[in-house]
Amino acid sequence: MRGSEVQIVEVGPRDGLQNEPVVVPTGGKVAYLRALVEAGLTRIEAASFVRPDLVPQLADAEAVLARAPRLPGVRYAGLVLNRRGLRRAVEAGVDEVNVVVVASETFSRRNQGTGIQEGIRVAEEVVAGAAAAGLRTTVTIAAAFGCPFEGEVPPERVVEIAGRVAGTGVDEIALADTIGVAVPDDVTDRLAAVREVTTIPLRCHFHNTRNTGYANAVAALAAGVTALDASSGGIGGCPFAPRATGNLATEDLQYLLSRSGTSTGLRLDDLLVPSRVVGELLGKPPPALLPRAGGFPPAPGSGR
Repeated sequence: MRGSEVQIVEVGPRDGLQNEPVVVPTGGKVAYLRALVEAGLTRIEAASFVRPDLVPQLADAEAVLARAPRLPGVRYAGLVLNRRGLRRAVEAGVDEVNVVVVASETFSRRNQGTGIQEGIRVAEEVVAGAAAAGLRTTVTIAAAFGCPFEGEVPPERVVEIAGRVAGTGVDEIALADTIGVAVPDDVTDRLAAVREVTTIPLRCHFHNTRNTGYANAVAALAAGVTALDASSGGIGGCPFAPRATGNLATEDLQYLLSRSGTSTGLRLDDLLVPSRVVGELLGKPPPALLPRAGGFPPAPGSGR
């Protein structure tokens, strides 16, 4: 990994907060966004435009985006699941749209109310609509490594979905280990298989549910991904998947990457601030380990 570069996409304000029982007020979310921006993060998934009754934590998406700090180079993404969500996201002023296709029939119906094929068709429409509005687009293939209800997800299904959505004109495809079951060999193999059907930039979203997330991030980097998702403080999970806890912590991932010689454009000390902010908002220490242990003297030649 030495000498390589990767972008950390901050998902704490969306995927991080959505699984937390403490509902953070709008002002608190804006303060969290401000801390993330001040820490140097430039690509932030700030909100989810889904039914408020299903994810009450994110019901104030429009209010959060209206007050979010707007600085040159900072891009806010919104998660959408359908055309209605896209309209809300566009009106709220997002810079990017992330639409999800689930690679498991059961999970797709529980999470989005549609099967896989309908999910692909919706994604095609969302990507077209977002592109027409001048927005960058990502399609995330959720449960790409395993399903909480069906178990193993066939790699060929993930490849089929990737091939289908690659033809939509999407800017990026993300593979998500929504329930944290993947190991590095899974990551290497699936990314290689997806790369056979598309040259579109690839991104990965890992959960550390079974303590393999950081090893998976290393494998993804070696496979050529250009972006990795992480959540400040390591908060988060999926409210629709049993026991799907544990996003990668932004500061822990930064330590791993920087000590390995991979550039992210971020500084570890700066990232400890938003982690502390979100911990105060939730009233508990975040699960990230770096705030407890602290950093370590820079490795020779690391430039830190």
